[in-house]
Amino acid sequence: MAGQGSGGNVLAALCSLLIPGLGQLLQGRLLMAVVMFVLAGALWWFLLGWLIHLWSIIDAARFRSSA
Repeated sequence: MAGQGSGGNVLAALCSLLIPGLGQLLQGRLLMAVVMFVLAGALWWFLLGWLIHLWSIIDAARFRSSA
């Protein structure tokens, strides 16, 4: 996947907008995807899940591949 601001990152951010962690999963970052999904789900019970949801979107949009 290309660098920050690429079409792939935009698509990943849009996916994370729907489901936290889906964008990270699309980028091949399974561990981070699970962390985002579980944290958002757990914190929605305390009305703080929107923080993780927002973090997931920004993280997917700003991701830079190390390769």
